Amino acid sequence: MGSMSTTKAWNSSSVTMFTLLGFADHPELQAPLFVTFLGIYLVSLAWNLVLIFLIRGDTRLHTPMYFFLSNLSLIDICYSSTVAPKMLIDFFQEQKTISFLGCAAQFFFFVGMGLTECFLLTAMAYDRYAAVSSPLLYIAIMSQRLCICMVVGAYVGGFLSSLVQTNSIFRLHFCGPNIINHFFCDLPPILALSCSDTFFSQVLNFLMVVTVGGISFLILLISYSYIMSAVLKIRSVEGRRKAFNTCASHLMVVTLLFGTALFMYLRPSSRYSLSRDKVVSVFYSLVTPMLNPLIYSLRNKEIKDALWKMLKKVFS
Repeated sequence: MGSMSTTKAWNSSSVTMFTLLGFADHPELQAPLFVTFLGIYLVSLAWNLVLIFLIRGDTRLHTPMYFFLSNLSLIDICYSSTVAPKMLIDFFQEQKTISFLGCAAQFFFFVGMGLTECFLLTAMAYDRYAAVSSPLLYIAIMSQRLCICMVVGAYVGGFLSSLVQTNSIFRLHFCGPNIINHFFCDLPPILALSCSDTFFSQVLNFLMVVTVGGISFLILLISYSYIMSAVLKIRSVEGRRKAFNTCASHLMVVTLLFGTALFMYLRPSSRYSLSRDKVVSVFYSLVTPMLNPLIYSLRNKEIKDALWKMLKKVFS
């Protein structure tokens, strides 16, 4: 009763519980979808945890780049874990419900982790710029204090932005229906249920995404302009190839994150298709956190060497 009254006091809505449809519109696919999503989530957890342990355990990887990479893996674990466990449990639930406050919390942490990753990837672009343009001064430029400040700033910026978005959405009036046509509490399906005028909330969320995304994209663009200029000044082909390889993985991860985010959140509401968006949501909430460590691992000789070293210890 206490949590219900708190919900009503904060939101003044008659809805205190939401029902998530998930993938109920495809009952014949429930078993294969569960196995697929469970596999993706477990691989994501395993790869990201292995990457964190490798970086923490190998002194050769105690550099700014790998410090950022270990934090990226931690964010990816938390990011997918805000969605995957609840979604997987719901495959076995006849009533796939989530409380109003639970929905708000899930949205807050999911968006917070997503925006934190956006800020962290921006910091990593500056790190790559420092490594390519000033390799001899790299460690001095990217001091431990600066790296820690960048990571803390990414978390603070991400969760403050998420707090603004969450507050703007969950202060709206919800009087029913309470069925969310999705497998988690995402922005478009929640706004579709509101009985209030959602114009202000849509504008605020649009501005937030544009501001965060725009600033991040601008810094990324400037960083990579300087990186390209520095790479072109390298005379040897081998030197250019090595410099490019240090940035290629980061560019692939940035493209995955920004590409899906732009597709999902910067379209006019008239073009939303909630059923189609579920497929896209699976990609950016589950598949991308699984791909990120794979992209960095498979293209990185130092990580592969550290992995072989760890495997030899385990099986020797």
